[in-house]
Amino acid sequence: MGVIGVQLVVTMVMASVMQKIIPHYSFARWLLCSGSLQWYQHPTEQELRTLAGKQKVKTKKERKYNGHIENKPLTVPKDIDLHLETKCVTESDAIVLHYFPEYQWLVDFTVVATAVYFITEVYYCIVDPANEMNIGIVWCLLVLAFALKALFSLTAHYFKVEEGGERSLCITFGFFFFVKAMAILIVTENYLEFGLESGFTNFSENAVQFLEKQGLESQGPVSKLTFKLVLAVLCALLGAFLTFPGLRLAQMHLDALNVATEKITQTLLHINFLAPLIMVLMWIKPITKDYIINPPLGKESIPLMTEATFDTLRLWVIILLCVLRLVVIRYHLQAYLNLAQKCVEQMKKEAGRISTLELQKMVARVFYYLCVVALQYVAPLVMLLHTTLLLKTLGNHSWGIYPVTDLKSPMETNSLPTSVDSDPTVSQENTKLTVAQITLALGGLRNVFSPLLFRGILSFLTWWIAACLFTISLFGLFYHQYLTAA
Repeated sequence: MGVIGVQLVVTMVMASVMQKIIPHYSFARWLLCSGSLQWYQHPTEQELRTLAGKQKVKTKKERKYNGHIENKPLTVPKDIDLHLETKCVTESDAIVLHYFPEYQWLVDFTVVATAVYFITEVYYCIVDPANEMNIGIVWCLLVLAFALKALFSLTAHYFKVEEGGERSLCITFGFFFFVKAMAILIVTENYLEFGLESGFTNFSENAVQFLEKQGLESQGPVSKLTFKLVLAVLCALLGAFLTFPGLRLAQMHLDALNVATEKITQTLLHINFLAPLIMVLMWIKPITKDYIINPPLGKESIPLMTEATFDTLRLWVIILLCVLRLVVIRYHLQAYLNLAQKCVEQMKKEAGRISTLELQKMVARVFYYLCVVALQYVAPLVMLLHTTLLLKTLGNHSWGIYPVTDLKSPMETNSLPTSVDSDPTVSQENTKLTVAQITLALGGLRNVFSPLLFRGILSFLTWWIAACLFTISLFGLFYHQYLTAA
C-alpha cells in the first residue's frame, strides 16, 4: 500500500491547515501577542528634552537666521529621571521584528508536525498497518532540519559581527565540545548506556552481509574510528549552535527568578533550568538505571521494572520536561523584555551624559531582538522533543509499560518476499522480477539501518543536546551571577 492511505490523508489535511488556518490562528503569534508580554517603549526626543529642562529644538531656518547651524547631537544627563512606558506586545508590533518569520514558521510547523506524529502513532496502535512507511518520521526530520537552519542562521549572524567576541566565543565552545565529545565517545557503556557500540556492530555486520548478497566484498562501510570522528564533528557543530541559546537562557533564568514572587513559579523555573541535567542523568547507568531497576533494599535486590519500561519512562520524562519548558516561556521572555528598564536603571547610576539617539537605541534594541531570543529558546526545545520522538519510533520503543519483544524496523512490519512467483505471461514475470529485486534491495537496506543503530545514535544525540544546554547554561549562570556583577 505504501504511503498512499490514511497517512497521506493526514498529511494533506495538515498541509491545508498550515495554508488556510495557521495564517489566522498561529500558535507562535499567540505565544507573543496574547497580551501577557509587555515591552518598554523608547522615549521621544521631546520627552527627553522636557526631562532635561531644555527648550524646544529650533527649526533649521531659525538656527540659520541666528548665524550658525548646530550639528552637535543632543545629550542628556545619565541620571535623568526617566520612567519608560510599557505596552502589550501586539501582532502589528511583532510582525516587523527581526527573525519573526523564522520564529513563526518554526513554531507553527513544529505544532503541525507533532500533531501528525501523534495521529500517526494512534493509527499504528489501532490498525498496525503492514508495509507502510511511518510518515511521522519525515515530519520529525523536517522539524529538526528547520531548527538547525534557524540556529545556523543565528550563529552566522553572530559571525558577521566584527566588534565583540561573539565569533571567538562560538569557535572556542565548538572546539571545547569537540574534545568533550571525543572523551564521551570512549566511555564504556557500563557508565553511559547509549547503545552506540552494539548499534555500530549490528550496522557493520548487516552491511557486510548486504554487500555480499550484492556480489561485493567489503570489510564494512566505515571504521569505528571514522564513525566516532563524524559524530564528534557533528557534536562540535551542535555545541557551537547552542552556545548563545544556552548563555541567553542563563540570563533569562536569573532575571525571571528576580521577578517571580510565587513559590510555585520559582520552583518551576528551577526545575526548568535543571531539566537538561535530569535528561543527562537518565543515561548515566550507575546513577539512575541501576538504582531504579534494581534498588538496594536491604540484603535482597527486587527489580522494580524492566529495561524496556525504564526506556519508556525516560521518553516520558523528556517529553514532560519539554512541555514544562514551553509552559514557562513567557516568564523568560518577559524577563528579557525587562532588560530595557534594567539598562536604564543601570545608566542612572553612572556619571556623565548620553546622546538621546544612543538612549533610544539602548531601549528599542531590546524589543527589536525579541524574536531572536524566542527562537533561541524554542529551537533547542524543538530539537530535544523531536529527537526523542524519533528515538521512540526508529528505536522501536513503546509508549506503554509493556516491553517490546522484537526489533523490527518501523519502516516495514511484514516479511519481505524471497522469491518470485511464476507467471505465465512473460511481461508480467519480468515486471514482478524487477519489483521483487527492488523490494529485496530495500529490505536489505532496512536490515542494515536497524533499530539498534537508531537507538544508539538518537540516544546519544538527545543526551548530547541536553548536555550542551546544561553545560553552557551553567557557564552562563556563573558568568552573569559573578563575573558581570564584579
